[in-house]
Amino acid sequence: MQSTLQYKPIPRSKLRLWLGKAYYRGKRRVKWWKMRHQFASRQQPESLLYVHASHQTPLYRKLQNVDMSIQAQKVHNLNLAMKSLHGLILAPGEVMSYWRRIGKPTHRKGYKEGMILFYGTMQLGVGGGLCQLSNLIYWITLHTPLQVMERYRHSYDVFPDASRTQPFGSGATCAYNYLDLMIVNPTNETFQLLLTIDDKELRGEWRSTYKPLYQYKIVERNHRISLEAWGKYMRHNELYQQVYTLEGGLINEIKVAENHALMMYEPMLKQGV
Repeated sequence: MQSTLQYKPIPRSKLRLWLGKAYYRGKRRVKWWKMRHQFASRQQPESLLYVHASHQTPLYRKLQNVDMSIQAQKVHNLNLAMKSLHGLILAPGEVMSYWRRIGKPTHRKGYKEGMILFYGTMQLGVGGGLCQLSNLIYWITLHTPLQVMERYRHSYDVFPDASRTQPFGSGATCAYNYLDLMIVNPTNETFQLLLTIDDKELRGEWRSTYKPLYQYKIVERNHRISLEAWGKYMRHNELYQQVYTLEGGLINEIKVAENHALMMYEPMLKQGV
């Protein structure tokens, strides 16, 4: 049996956090260099013919104590980041690295301050809001034959389930460059990532050169909330990818994620509160 202390947040000094980031960023650069011949790099403006998965998420949400102008700056950041990803061709065997494509978000590149999560609290940071993009890409990838090589779960459950349309834990947190999202194409066909944005929604698609052969569904298993010995509530679940024939017959089920998050609200809080 695993210890209940394993999920307890460990306070870190500013120096310890800085040293940790420096170490993991360096480690990431070494990994990128070793994989440099595997990364997808070509962007194509013309769309491939067949849609395999698509999804859209709202750009603006009414959040307590969050000025809407901050969300407008998030949208600005999303527009900048999308330029490095829209139209990306993922050939057989190639890998997409979220941060290697986007690069480090800085003021010099035009990024503005947006919301970021830091130890479960909302703070401002340059390039804030890009998790919405990594969440979207992760979600549509789970509905294709593409495989997620690397993904990091959110360690904090910040908001209740009101208006949630996807299972808890179905996102991919990101922090340059050590919390990356990496996707590989294990098929014999070419895929393409398409991203668009308007005044209301961020949209994403995976397209390919061939018609879809299967349908995909993400289901939640073993959801529970536990009161830990150290006095806080944790939320846990597992996500599975179900693969169906086009006629609706289930042919496979694969575990794709296991999530554990510290709840930042009362677990019995009613939806909509």
